[in-house]
Parts: sequence; structure tokens; C-alpha cells
Amino acid sequence: MNEDIKYMKRALQLAKKGKGYTHPNPAVGAVIVKDGKIIGEGYHKKAGMPHAEREAIKDAKEKGYDIKGSTMYVTLEPCCHYGRTPPCTNAIIEEGIKKVVVATLDPNPLVAGQGIEILKKAGIETKIGILQEEAKKLNEDFFVYITEKRPFIHLKIAQTIDGKIATKIGSSKWITSEKSRKFAHKLRLEASAVMVGVNTALKDNPSLTIRYIKSKKQPKRILIDRYIKTPIDFNIFNQEAQTILFCSKNADKSKIEKLREKNIKIYQLEEKEERLDLKEILKILAEEEQVIHLLVEGGKDLITQFIKNQLYDKISVFIAPKIVGEDGISSIGKLDILDIKDAKLLNINLIKKIDTDIYLELGRF
Repeated sequence: MNEDIKYMKRALQLAKKGKGYTHPNPAVGAVIVKDGKIIGEGYHKKAGMPHAEREAIKDAKEKGYDIKGSTMYVTLEPCCHYGRTPPCTNAIIEEGIKKVVVATLDPNPLVAGQGIEILKKAGIETKIGILQEEAKKLNEDFFVYITEKRPFIHLKIAQTIDGKIATKIGSSKWITSEKSRKFAHKLRLEASAVMVGVNTALKDNPSLTIRYIKSKKQPKRILIDRYIKTPIDFNIFNQEAQTILFCSKNADKSKIEKLREKNIKIYQLEEKEERLDLKEILKILAEEEQVIHLLVEGGKDLITQFIKNQLYDKISVFIAPKIVGEDGISSIGKLDILDIKDAKLLNINLIKKIDTDIYLELGRF
């Protein structure tokens, strides 16, 4: 195996450890190599904590290694601006690192090639593009957030093989296997926030927290409920995670006051055609709440609105080998498609078996 690929693979493995914990920052891993040996490793653990490059430098120093003349492998271009932490380019230059190999450039306008230029001017050899696609995939949410100024939108559906999410009377627990449900909690871990609509809140009384797997954080919970039909003692309003409610400006004022007393953050919006505008909601989530990765868990009406408006980047579908029949509740509502050539075409990124179920990861063309 090519040495550059070998060490960048290790850096990507490290970066994955921080996935879901670093928002609004990307997940980044770094490896320092000298004389054909890894002498330091690090990854960005959480926003506000040292970046991967500084963690790798610290690791090498604590082990007693001389970093001068070494090569650093990093999954994303080193930052060159002051944020919550100082620029990583400074640390690389100060430590006398001879060469920096980068998987992909940072799309953030505050970096975007400038980090590489600073290193070059300091006499450091640079190489870009090793396992670039893998690095971009790892931070696909961050790239969308920066370039499109909105959250990365990830729709999640659990359905029968005939496309039903419940029987005609609403029975749905459980369509998929326990292993599938555990995997779905991994999707929550990677998200900044989990969203549901009022119908799902009323029917399932979900907690929307990470429970099946170990986690050091809980994603924000987003509820769209125009007239606050969800009872204030429901799980989504408990103290296990932060909840953000989007409702109408015509919503019940007394309910709003009671929810604010429970530290629920509320955004009241104007209604447009008897709905709240998804694009306005996404803008608020990106700009005010720094939500990079939004996992939309239902229900049918909300998922349908996202698909209708072409507002999705990835769709995860868990398919159970069960048949409910025509009178069951479909996973997606009416899209007003008359000709098959107008059907929404998706790209199949991944197919795998989880216990008795099939998992599909789909993306837009």
C-alpha cells in the first residue's frame, strides 16, 4: 500500500471518532510520521477543544518524540484563523514539521486554500488530494452547511417491504428489528438535531434521545407544531435534551409561556398556505442554532414536504421483510407525479443487511 494512503487511512479512522461531537466544526484526524513510524495521533474531540493537528503534536511530545522534520497527515486543510482555538498553521510552523499531506481543502472562506498557502510560504512541502473523496464523504454535512448555508438534511424512514410505516389504525411498534433501531441511534449521534412533526409527536410521544448506544451528547430536538397540539408533559418537552419548537404566531400564548418556563426555545413564524415555511426554519437552524446535520425522523407529512421541496441530501431507509397491505399508512404522501419520467430519482450509495432488515442509504443525483 502507498505510504500516503496508509497514513491518511489512519487519520480518517481517528477523525471518525469525533463524528457528531464536533459540530459546528468538521470531524478531523491527524497523524505525525517520522522515519517511517507514527509518532503522534490526534482528532478533534469537541467544538472549543484543540484541533486534530494540535492533539497529534501534543501526543508526540508527551511520548518524548522530536517532531522537527516530520510529516503530518491531516484529513482537512489546517485552519489559519483565530476562532475558539488558535490557527493550526501556526503550530505546524512552530514545531518544524517538514511536510503536510492533506486529504481535502476546507470549503470555509476563512480557510479555503489559505492554510496551504501559509504553510508553503513558511517553506513546508504540501500535498493535497490523498483519499479526498473519503474525506469529503466523512464531512459531507459540514461541506453542505458551509457552501449552501443550510443544514445537511438527512431523512430517515422505517417501513415494510410494501412501503408502509404503520397499519391502518396506526400500529407501528416495531416494524424493524432491534439491531436496526440501534443503528438508527447511531444516525442520531451523527446529527446536530433530530426533527419531527406534530403528528409523530402526538402518536408516538417520542423522546428523540440517544439511548441504544453510548453517547456523550444528545442532539437538539426540533418539533414543528403550528398550534402546539403536543401536550406539555410529553417526552419531547422533558429535560433530557434541548428542545426547539417552531409554531405559528397565532399559537396559544398561555402554552408558549408554560413551555418557556420549561426552557423550551420557541420560534413563532408566519404561516404560508397553512404551513410553516421549511426554508425559513432551515435558515434559522443554520444561522441561529448552528445545526449542521439535521436528521428528520417523520412523520409522513413532514418527510413528504421535504421531498416535494427537493430539500434532502441523504435518505436512510430501513426495510423490514413484512407486508401490511394497501390499507396501511404509506411512508411518503402525495407528490402529484403523473408521468414516471418525473419520479424522484435517487442514487444508491449503500445497501446492507441489518439482522432481518435491509438498509438503504440514498442520495440525490
